[in-house]
Amino acid sequence: MRVDLGDLGFEEGAHLLVLRALRAVGAGSRVEVTGSAADLDTHLAAWCRANGHRLQWRDGSGVIECGAALAARWHGAQRAGSALAPPETHPPGTWGLAARGATVEAGVPDFRFALHDRVELWAPDAARLYAQAAAAQWDPKTAIPWEKPFDLPDEVEDAVVQIMTYLIENETAALVVPSRFIAQMHPHFREVMQLLAIQAADEARHIEVFTRRALLKRPALGLSTVGGQESLKTLIDEPDFAIASFLLSVLGEGTFLSLLWFIERHAPDPVTAAVARMAAQDEARHVAFGLAHLREHARSDPGLLPRLAAAVHRRHDMLRNTAGLNAEVYDSLLLLAAGSWEPEAIRRGARELGALVEDMHESRRQRLLRLGFEAGEADSLSALHTRNFM
Repeated sequence: MRVDLGDLGFEEGAHLLVLRALRAVGAGSRVEVTGSAADLDTHLAAWCRANGHRLQWRDGSGVIECGAALAARWHGAQRAGSALAPPETHPPGTWGLAARGATVEAGVPDFRFALHDRVELWAPDAARLYAQAAAAQWDPKTAIPWEKPFDLPDEVEDAVVQIMTYLIENETAALVVPSRFIAQMHPHFREVMQLLAIQAADEARHIEVFTRRALLKRPALGLSTVGGQESLKTLIDEPDFAIASFLLSVLGEGTFLSLLWFIERHAPDPVTAAVARMAAQDEARHVAFGLAHLREHARSDPGLLPRLAAAVHRRHDMLRNTAGLNAEVYDSLLLLAAGSWEPEAIRRGARELGALVEDMHESRRQRLLRLGFEAGEADSLSALHTRNFM
């Protein structure tokens, strides 16, 4: 085979034409290379030496004998699954960061990702949920009516600020937990990594809009209590991905769905209503993935549900002596539901808040049933969920 490079130099990509010819003829065959670029003989010789080919230069052309290195380099290479199929059951660490479906050269170091089994990560809905999440991203600048005028009584505005402060620290926990596990996942499960990354981005956006609403008419945020932070610390400290997903997404964020819709329904101003509504729409996707991947996990691992139940009991015992939802947040929610200081309005607000807690319990119970828990256990586990809601 003969390749004429013309005046194309190696610094301009001439090696691609040579490499193409060598691949076509195979190891042991010869390719004649001609060209008029300056220092072609020097560049061609260096390239052949670096790539394991023998070169003879005579009468203005180089004859390359294709060495075994071209074939040997990819001897033992592996295909990292299929780009068009679900992930492999146990992708090896030596596939490293390669894209699913890529050919991986032998000799890649073992990355030893802590989360590397399909049973602990995968959900058939992961790709669909990621596409849905990507399409549903919203811009805080345009999605929230920040410029819409409103004026609230001081005590009502203070209540909104306290609720926003509480939401911020809970959403911060919901950002930290998935972010910590993403770094432990085998990249073979790219859809799961992408979905958790976009969930973290959702939480970052929620923190932004809750903070902006809190500071819209006040120079400072509200109170953060020991009990609230102790409750969230149990989520941050949980080392098991399945248990952390269960406690955060299925129980915590599921409970927060009811809370956000409650805030949206009783919001005293259009900005508060909008931030609660937009956040709730995102949280619904987070809960959906938590349910989907844990249902899939439970089908393959009969010991999962007992482990999840034990985690609920363990967390309840750890938080037994904490105050739970702080009184300032409870009273602020009560005032929002009441809408005024009239005794009858306060009574109505208390009933609304009681109905919210019942709705939270029933929604948790239904999610636990969907995971496979028996009715009685689902009821008791829901009742043990932290009083801090998340």
